[in-house]
Amino acid sequence: MRPLMIGIAGGTGSGKSTFTDHLKGIFGDRIAVLYHDNYYRRNDALSMEERAKLNYDHPDALETDLLVEQLKKLREGQPVDSPVYDFTVHNRSDQVIHIEPRPVIIVEGILVLAEPELRELFDIKIYVEADADERILRRAIRDMKERGRDIEGIARQYLDSVKPMHYLFVEPSRSKADLVINGGLNPIALDLVAAKIRDTLSQSKD
Repeated sequence: MRPLMIGIAGGTGSGKSTFTDHLKGIFGDRIAVLYHDNYYRRNDALSMEERAKLNYDHPDALETDLLVEQLKKLREGQPVDSPVYDFTVHNRSDQVIHIEPRPVIIVEGILVLAEPELRELFDIKIYVEADADERILRRAIRDMKERGRDIEGIARQYLDSVKPMHYLFVEPSRSKADLVINGGLNPIALDLVAAKIRDTLSQSKD
């Protein structure tokens, strides 16, 4: 039986990770989650300062071909080793995450619905949206706490790349979604998606 593949997109700080985490909390290791952020390209030839100035919100910053290749392997029942990106140094780390095939596979990231090759793999396409002021506040808090960024750098990156790329690539992908939800703490949407996952898991046991 082919796995159920779910793509969860939305702007930075919209709540897509929260929504994904809730599903992961319900189903645990019965589902696999891959993060598009882990597929940022390796830039060893650039200095830390040069890497910090790159536009990470453009589709070209991501090695989406590798993600597509690994999703197809998972769909065929083969395990994969997902790369791991280290946001504190703006580069891919030497670590990997071993992912075994599961009946349900979730792919999360701001641009997963903006990429046609990825969209074709998804059985369910979800877009999580939130007001711009909420999104930038959540991003700022996350980047300071988890990624060691300062507020000046966060503001500069938001204005130079995050905001324009959101309107150019992320927001237009909303029209490709099967389900658009407001924020990651949406119990109705969570129940609907969880019900579909439960149905898939029950069928996989037959």
